[in-house]
Amino acid sequence: MYVAESRSSKAPAPAPRPGQGPLPPGGGRGRRAAAVPGTVLALGTVSLVTDISSEMVSAVLPLYLLTGLGLSPLGFGLLDGIQNGFSALVRLAGGHLADRRGADGASRHKAVAVVGYGLSALCKPLLLLVHTVPLIGAVLAVDRTGKGLRTAPRDAMISLATEPEHRGRAFGVHRAMDTAGALIGPLAAFLVLRLAGGPLLADGGDRHGYDAVFTVSACVAVLGVLVLLLFVPNRQPGDAAPATAPRLRDGLALLRLPGLRRLALCAVLLGLTTVSDSFLFLLVQRRLGLATDLFPLLPLGTAAAFLLLAVPLGALADRIGRRRLFLAGHGALLLAYGLLLSPLGGLPAAVCVLALHGAFYASTDGVLAAAAADAVPAEQRGAGLALVGTGQALARFGCSLAFGALWSAVGGTAALGWSAAALAGCVLAAAFVLREAPGASAAPASPGPAASGPASPDPASPGPAASDPARDSDSEVPS
Repeated sequence: MYVAESRSSKAPAPAPRPGQGPLPPGGGRGRRAAAVPGTVLALGTVSLVTDISSEMVSAVLPLYLLTGLGLSPLGFGLLDGIQNGFSALVRLAGGHLADRRGADGASRHKAVAVVGYGLSALCKPLLLLVHTVPLIGAVLAVDRTGKGLRTAPRDAMISLATEPEHRGRAFGVHRAMDTAGALIGPLAAFLVLRLAGGPLLADGGDRHGYDAVFTVSACVAVLGVLVLLLFVPNRQPGDAAPATAPRLRDGLALLRLPGLRRLALCAVLLGLTTVSDSFLFLLVQRRLGLATDLFPLLPLGTAAAFLLLAVPLGALADRIGRRRLFLAGHGALLLAYGLLLSPLGGLPAAVCVLALHGAFYASTDGVLAAAAADAVPAEQRGAGLALVGTGQALARFGCSLAFGALWSAVGGTAALGWSAAALAGCVLAAAFVLREAPGASAAPASPGPAASGPASPDPASPGPAASDPARDSDSEVPS
């Protein structure tokens, strides 16, 4: 019934040729094909279609609110923060509910993801009916609730369907497909606005073009839910039923795991200084002197860089260590802030900023999820991923509020300067927190052929020592 089920099974490793010796853990064509299971491709398609829908709205909403409805930067910061805040409030619940088992022993990852995607799809037509900031905020809150419910179950399904040594690549493939939707969405919004003949509301004009965008977005969102229902299997290869159903406090107790605790702490630290995409695009447009009509196209630059770099950087994270690449990605974001604060201007500077912004996401988004998946047991994968994601989302919620307040008080340029200085300090602090634990490279390897390679020096990087969370000192399940 499911196309993904025929693709997600692990292909057996090919037998070595005479005199060749054992193949490495990732060697052989069959093993490389198994690095990206069908479940990952199906979920990537769902994310691609859903992101087209979401980014069509996101591409025009900041300009609509600020220039059309006259919202202040502080008010926009509050509204933008709501999107992250509501997502964070329900992410823990989504991860916990997804880890609980049904009567057949299978987890509810897909069921919770369907609810999350469905809620977001329902919100798109509601934007046709609301014309005031409070009502728009309420619709966005429900939409972000759906995002919070679906994120941890979706990432848990990706990690469970993929061999540990290939998780960076698998998350990179998923994020690349997701970003393809983010690339198409703003372009679709731009074209729909032009075809509908509606202005960009720079003069507070009519809503005709924006209503067309919201209508097309709603239809695309429904298609994404249908793909999820039809092509993503209910049970994953690594989905083994535990003896007892996990409790909510068991999920919170995962913070006792040293590896997960360090990742969550760093996600919070760095999230507190990560300026939201909407504010960054507004700064690019205003600081670099771009025409207002180009604003809906700015996310295309970030999405294009993300799309091109997600897979190669995911594979690089599998080789050099996911935590190292996570920190390097924030270094790229710091460079983007520096360019915005420099006297450079015009389209070339904007291209450089957006390319660095895309490189930041390619180095951090899926990479953080892959690193967190290595640090928690399979039966609590959803809860563990939700813990890290919730901390990051709450931190970004706080950053949106603080940045909006700073912009209103001292201006956008000064606010960005403060954020850049804080980000530099947090990167240094995160590098200290994520430093290699003593003796990590001497972690015991699993028996059998997969143990023939050297243990990875990075606790979050792939390798025999990371393939079984119960054998990793950073992944010991709390009692």
